[in-house]
This record gives sequence, structure tokens and C-alpha cells, in this order.
Amino acid sequence: MAKQLDVLIEELDGSVWVAVLENGRLEGLEVDPVTEEVRWGSIYWAKVARIDKAMDAAFVNLDGDNIGLLHNADVRIWNKDGSYQKGGDVAIGKLLQPGEMIAVQAKSGYLPKNPDDDFGAEEDKNPRVSMNISLPGRYLIHMPMEKDNRVSQRIRDKKMRTQLMGMLDSMKDCEGCILRSAAANTQTDILTREAKILQVTWTELQKFFTGDDMGLIMLGPDAVQRTISDNANRTIDNIELTVMDHFQDAEEWCEIYAPDLVTKITPVELPDPQMDLGLFELRDIVGQIEELFQPYAILSNGATIIIQETAAFLAVDVNRAGDDRPALAVNQDAAKEIARQLRLRNLGGAVVIDFLKMKKAEQKKLEDTLSPYFDEYDPCTVQIHGMTNLGFMEVTRQRRTPPLQERFESTMG
Repeated sequence: MAKQLDVLIEELDGSVWVAVLENGRLEGLEVDPVTEEVRWGSIYWAKVARIDKAMDAAFVNLDGDNIGLLHNADVRIWNKDGSYQKGGDVAIGKLLQPGEMIAVQAKSGYLPKNPDDDFGAEEDKNPRVSMNISLPGRYLIHMPMEKDNRVSQRIRDKKMRTQLMGMLDSMKDCEGCILRSAAANTQTDILTREAKILQVTWTELQKFFTGDDMGLIMLGPDAVQRTISDNANRTIDNIELTVMDHFQDAEEWCEIYAPDLVTKITPVELPDPQMDLGLFELRDIVGQIEELFQPYAILSNGATIIIQETAAFLAVDVNRAGDDRPALAVNQDAAKEIARQLRLRNLGGAVVIDFLKMKKAEQKKLEDTLSPYFDEYDPCTVQIHGMTNLGFMEVTRQRRTPPLQERFESTMG
């Protein structure tokens, strides 16, 4: 059966929702709450507020309202010869001083927190920022602070890495570029064009890195841009929307980075324009979204997945329920669904999965099932650490934005 990939763009009370459907099944969901104070990927001209020696980090004032946390390893210092010095070798207090102006980029999104909530460490209450700025395109990520080109670390296949490095070596005037897996079947001239666009963008951005007025220089990619970039290795058949502002924004971005998608952007007239998330209702996916707020997921053969968050880690438990198939078969189906649930719910950090008990030889087969599913579909960095001595599988997932639950609650006020 041919795969039909549709992107649906909706708005609810000023917040943008973007869903990805594969043959009608929800495979991606991004939300930009209108209350979001710091968006992942946004670039600021910021002021160092104070140095925390115990954390070996700096707190930087981004815009007068939000404070970012800059770890020593994320410091980059411009040298007179045009090179950059990386942080981490000496204390951050020897690299930066309070009152100093620096360019930083948000490496995590930030939603307003309850001022009465004192739970959590101080670093958890601030968006993480870095001076190692990156500019994402559709196929490339430009890293101005780096001279060497490289292939994304998320690509583990050696043959694929060799192929992509060959493409990079054939590109002229391209420095500090990371090639995404989506570029494997892309013509070199398209990649060269995108590299030039990103390099020009960086040149223009630097003109704003001056003076003593801190503030936002450039917003990070929105939900639509993230979704299209994250699915660049797949054929998008339709981009449907109901708000003309979204049409203009999507068209403008696609004209620059994805010209082949411009003709696929389609305004949809709803039977009831006043209905909340009317496009999602029309495409019958509201129920699928509502299921993401349940602490469980049910597999097609009756097995269940229980998802529980704790202060230290995320616990996932696989239950056989009415599924009488062999343990490996149940676990393999559960592994695929767990990867999907983590992605859709945007859960991260340390994840401990309690699969059904298996023979030792079957554990590697299970890991081989889980790994490609993360690699192919998940835009975030996921590492599978294998089985513990007690039989739990350990996984870590590095989120870009707050979890879906938090983003949804923020849209609801």
C-alpha cells in the first residue's frame, strides 16, 4: 500500500497545531502555544547577568523578561584571527564577565511556569542556551562556529555516511555544514543553494550583534517549519490549512527551502468555520490526539503500554493483556508503538522500559527493531543503551521543546 503523507495546520486560540498523518494515522504532532516565551532555536543578543561558579555556568538576560542558562561547554569566544575558542577548558568566569553582551541561541523551548512552584533545580527553571549557534534548513544545518563539514550523528549506517560525505566533499564554498539523512537522494546543486542561503542568513544576523540593548534577533523555526524539515526524507503529498496567515507563512518558507512543496499547500474550507480544530475534526484525528493524554496505549492485538512519569525518569511497562503471541512478537510491536508514543507525546530524559521477559538471544532482535524506528521518524536525538542486568531497556531522548502535555495545558491558559 502506497504511503499518503499529509500535513494539517490548525489554530486554536492563537496557538498553532501541526499534525502529520500517514494513511490517516497520526505520526507527528507539533504545538506552538501562544504563551510560549522562548522558542527553541531562537537567537538573542543577550547580556551576561551573573556567573554561577558552583554550576560553572552563566545566567544571561535574553530580552529583559527571560533568563537563559549557559553552560561552560556551550561557550564560544571569537578570536582576533577569526577562529573560535570552545569553552570547557577553563572556568566560565575566565571567559565571560557580568555585563558582557553575547549572541546566544535557545536550545530548549520555555513556557511560563507557576511562580509559586518551587519544585525542581534552578537550571530547570531557565531555557538552556548556547553560543554555538546553528541555522537549520531543510537538508542542511549550518554551524557558523565550525569549519569542517560532517554528516549528522543520527545516521548510523556506514554506507549512507560514506555516500553523504562524498556529497559534502563535492560541494564548493560550503563550510560548517551538517548534512541530514534527507539529503541522500537530493541533487548537489539544491544542497549548494541551501548552503548559500544559510550562510547569507548568518552574515545578515551578525549585523545585529552590536550595542547594549538585549533582545530577540530571530525566532526559531515554528511548528510548520519544524514539521516540514523533520519530514524532509519523506514525500509530503498535501499541506492543508484553514488560516490564510498560515498559508502565507508556509508558502514563504517553502519558496526558500522547499520549492517542490509550494503547489501542495492547499486552503481548506470547513463546513463550520467556528469549530475549534475544525480541520482535525474533518480529518477525524481528534480522537487520536485525545488518546495521547491517557497514561496508556493499546496495541492492535490487545497488549497494552503503561506510561508513567516520575521525578527521575519515565517508566514504560509492557503488559501482555489478551495477546497470547510469543513474548518477542509482542515486544517488537510494543517497541514500535513506544517509539511513536515518545515522539508524539514529546517525552524525554531517561526512559526505562519493562518489556515482557525474553530469552537472552531475543534481546538483540528487540533492540534492532526499536533503533531504526527512532532513526527514521524521530527528529530528536535518541540513544538506546541496551538492557540492564535486571532486564530493563534504557533509552534517553533529548527534547527540543516542552512535553505535549505542558504545551497543551499552556494553550488552555
